[in-house]
Amino acid sequence: MADEEPKPLTYIPEVILKKRKSNEEWAIRRRQQLEERNLRGKQNKAFNLKTAEQYIQEHRNRELDLIQMKHRAKRRKPSLATLDSKLLFVIRIQGKNDMHPKTRKILHILRLRRIFDGVLVKANEGILEMLQKVEPYIAYGYPNLKNVKELIYKKGYAKIEGQKVPLTDNNIIEQALGKHGIMCIEDLVHEIANVGPHFKEIISFLWPFALNKPEGGFQGKKKLYKEGGDAGNREDKINELISKMN
Repeated sequence: MADEEPKPLTYIPEVILKKRKSNEEWAIRRRQQLEERNLRGKQNKAFNLKTAEQYIQEHRNRELDLIQMKHRAKRRKPSLATLDSKLLFVIRIQGKNDMHPKTRKILHILRLRRIFDGVLVKANEGILEMLQKVEPYIAYGYPNLKNVKELIYKKGYAKIEGQKVPLTDNNIIEQALGKHGIMCIEDLVHEIANVGPHFKEIISFLWPFALNKPEGGFQGKKKLYKEGGDAGNREDKINELISKMN
């Protein structure tokens, strides 16, 4: 029987070989990353386990926060007649595990769900009462026209069907607020600065402003601004803080 001729080896282009090697290296790196991530997750979980003493301390802090909030609510409330402006800008500067659920609820009503969130509000008795109750966790005051405009241009987002949409096109404003005669960003700024008749509709349209942490941060103490701290009413001095955080 004649010897069978050896079959020629299948030629594989070099580019395919390189691609295979690259894919294999990527798969190895990906597997290593997943293993490292899982390990970090386990380590963090073990690290974050709270002791009974920590739970007790957090509970005490929340109950103390509720007591202090009730005391603040009994204080004499500021009069609307004494305010320099009906327009206020409120920034959440504190508040995590030490808050009572009632404090957190008020902050959520004010749309201050995250630290360094900021909102524009129209001063009325209900707003002033809420600000007084959560005073250690917020800073507020009278924003000037320059800062209102810069907030809208730099940090302005609209809420469209529950989605956060950047204000990059006046058509977005016209479609949502055109029926109120508000067609562009300048109309938006004018209505806000003057606390116009459609202020409520504009605030519902705008997403809360996500501000930056100021350089140097805050003191971390629930001390009022007028007493040398960070929290509470800063009046027109709020503009310095807005400029640092915008």
